[in-house]
Amino acid sequence: MTPPRQKLPPLKALLAFEAASRQDSFAKGALELGVTPSAVSHQIQVLEEFLGVKLFQRRAGRAVLTPAGMVYSRELEQAFGIIGKATTLVAPQSQHGHLVIASGPSFAAKWLQPRLPDFLSRHPEVRIRLSTLSGMADLDDSRFDIAIAYALPAGTARDAEPLVTEMLRPLCSPALAARLDLRSPGDLVRATLIHSSNAVTWKDYFRRLAIGELHAANELWLDRSSMAIDAAVNGLGVILEGDILVEREMNEGKLVAPFAAPECRVTATSYYLVRPRGHRSGAQNAAFESWLKAELGTAGPVKPTPAAARAAAH
Repeated sequence: MTPPRQKLPPLKALLAFEAASRQDSFAKGALELGVTPSAVSHQIQVLEEFLGVKLFQRRAGRAVLTPAGMVYSRELEQAFGIIGKATTLVAPQSQHGHLVIASGPSFAAKWLQPRLPDFLSRHPEVRIRLSTLSGMADLDDSRFDIAIAYALPAGTARDAEPLVTEMLRPLCSPALAARLDLRSPGDLVRATLIHSSNAVTWKDYFRRLAIGELHAANELWLDRSSMAIDAAVNGLGVILEGDILVEREMNEGKLVAPFAAPECRVTATSYYLVRPRGHRSGAQNAAFESWLKAELGTAGPVKPTPAAARAAAH
């Protein structure tokens, strides 16, 4: 026989205490819950009476957690986290009614966002929430339904599918290519090499072209690909980039590939489709994944290149 469930405090009181303790303020907790501070105070009094202990002490007009309150707050944080994960596991889109898409900021701004109107015109019933990833750790900390991650995500437990094998090549402004008389990769000794988070580094590029170590005139390090692309457009130097993020700049003639020979290009598996652990594929997820692959021209699976695997291992 299953033992009876232990009597639990009122849910409203628990929510009020959790919000107030996490926000370290009755007023901020009330704002989060959409109620008045007096309502939060009342619910916490109800909870204190239920527990028979004080959770807050009132000092100089503000409430401070008691030792018992600190313990209870810590335990409730874990409990609400378990409830949240269970809810996401069963119905990942039910909390907000949106399809949550996460991607790197450069891909979101330069490729995905300009194309979203096409997806929404085909699927007007879908509500999109687009968030950006600052790093691979965000895949563990963020809630998402689908993520487009750059380079192979760390962690074997993730459901990650290769999306794109890109051809990367040096790119720069037409004026810079003419001024430096760039005719072959060896001419990059006269250029400023712009570095950003990339599936292939400049060092890897020169090694794969069997050029060896090349000492450029200068180097510029930027955090994001979008910043590197803008810097190259403005003539600050030469970037190593694929076509996905620079399509507009190439079409408008703001960037050119000074070396046309095929052997001056290198390949790398750059973007991956990542699904959260324990995901449940729904109609909205399937529609977006199908559209994404069609737009990228990779409806079938892509085999990661050895270079991409090596880059992801570091």
